[in-house]
Amino acid sequence: MNQTPYMMDQAVSAPVVINRTLRNTYLLLGMSLAVSALAAVWAMKTNMGYPGTLVFLLGAIGGQFLITALRNSAWGIVAVFGWTAFMGAMLGPMLNAYLMLYSNGAQLIALAMGGTAAIFFGMSGYALVTKRNLSFLGGMLFAGMMVAFIAAIANIWLQMTGLSLAISAMSILVFSGFILYETQQIVRGGTDNYILATVSLYASIWSVFVHLLNLLGFVAGDD
Repeated sequence: MNQTPYMMDQAVSAPVVINRTLRNTYLLLGMSLAVSALAAVWAMKTNMGYPGTLVFLLGAIGGQFLITALRNSAWGIVAVFGWTAFMGAMLGPMLNAYLMLYSNGAQLIALAMGGTAAIFFGMSGYALVTKRNLSFLGGMLFAGMMVAFIAAIANIWLQMTGLSLAISAMSILVFSGFILYETQQIVRGGTDNYILATVSLYASIWSVFVHLLNLLGFVAGDD
């Protein structure tokens, strides 16, 4: 009998923790996307050049390792803003290239943004309401991400348009799946660290946008 109040406290506190994690994740994600957008605009206005694949990978992967190490401190939030600013700045040269290469470059960018938003809200909405356990997706999504990553590295030297489009199509599916999976992990209490949850969702959104823009450029771009 003495355990009953404790068990009831646990039952009550679990939804509270989940709701707080979800709220904090979306709040930090929204601010991070704003920081990223400002960094992208700055990079475009200053005509910043692309620093190279090695610098990008070091910043993208190294930033995530740093955030993971600082995930339980206020410095973790600072690291998130620094990392998302870097990722946003990396978009600047690419967006400028689309504006120069395609007469409808602005429309392509807007379509990619709209499509990414639709995917995010669609996947997140489904994750919030479905009663189906989607944890089985984790392994498959990780395997798909690794296949796409290895193919993308290989295509740096191969420079095959068909392979690039296949990578983008696969990446959109994989990272859309990650948005679904990661959101349900929060909803089901699989993660209670909103900093790490924010990083995971931001990386998926960033990847969906980049690969969707690549596909749109090939399908609907006007030279």
